[in-house]
Amino acid sequence: MDKNVAIGLYGIPADALHLVMTRSTIRMHHDVNWRVEKSVDQHDLVVCLTGRGEYVLNGQRVSLSPGEGMLIPAGSHFRGWRATGGLYTGIAQHFRLDLFNEVDLLSQMELHITARFRRWEMMEPVVQYYRSIAPQTTTNLIQQHMFMFILLEFLDAAFVRWREQALINTAGSDALSLHIMLMAADISRDPMNEQVVEQSLERRPYNPDYLTRAFRDKIGHTPRRFRELKRMEYAMSLLATGHSVKQTAARTGYADPLYFSRQFRKLSGTSPSAYRLSRRHIVEGEANADHPDHTRGTYTSKITEEAR
Repeated sequence: MDKNVAIGLYGIPADALHLVMTRSTIRMHHDVNWRVEKSVDQHDLVVCLTGRGEYVLNGQRVSLSPGEGMLIPAGSHFRGWRATGGLYTGIAQHFRLDLFNEVDLLSQMELHITARFRRWEMMEPVVQYYRSIAPQTTTNLIQQHMFMFILLEFLDAAFVRWREQALINTAGSDALSLHIMLMAADISRDPMNEQVVEQSLERRPYNPDYLTRAFRDKIGHTPRRFRELKRMEYAMSLLATGHSVKQTAARTGYADPLYFSRQFRKLSGTSPSAYRLSRRHIVEGEANADHPDHTRGTYTSKITEEAR
């Protein structure tokens, strides 16, 4: 299952977030003469690969070193220059991130101005590749997906808290959308908890029936149905890693493996045993493809399966 990410964004449906990259990527390659002073009308994420940059953002001085990112919020004014040392390289990407096509999500968050990526050893080659493929005058589809990943990793590191006003202003649609997202995140983090839906509803400043209907309208499922889908996602991961149907049923809270199998088929369109077998063949196929005699390895695998 997804890790307990502070902001909960990894657990919500993909179509709940709408990312717009509002200009082509700036591939930073700055020497000692580089200077910039400007205002931005869209959010701007800057990620440092080499060297060091110095900035004054809305009157506050900060520095940016390799493995660190900085969010320049929309409406900000900043100055920047290269610090001493080698070339200052990285990326700068202007963007907008909306929740349910209604809410500027970043405006609802309190963030550190700069933050170090928690998994920089993984993210560094991602950022390098993102920079290398960036067109001069436009953006492309692969960038869209890669930048969402980079942005979520930065937000995970930079997140402080949700702005209190964003959570308590129940008269507006922004707060409702935010609470629906947080509820989806609650369920995604703990789908094995039979009380997770009720517990999450209790934490929200809305009538439970009203919030349940709003959740269904935004997410496409009721909270309880959404929990079942998340349980099945976990079941799929268990089956794919070799757990038996009986073991998977028990791990996902089903006392009766037959009932689990019916529910699995109902939600996924296939039986858990067929899904487990299909994933096993994929894994074995990938392993055998790397084997110097992969044909014989596949044949042996089939014989072993038939002998069982």
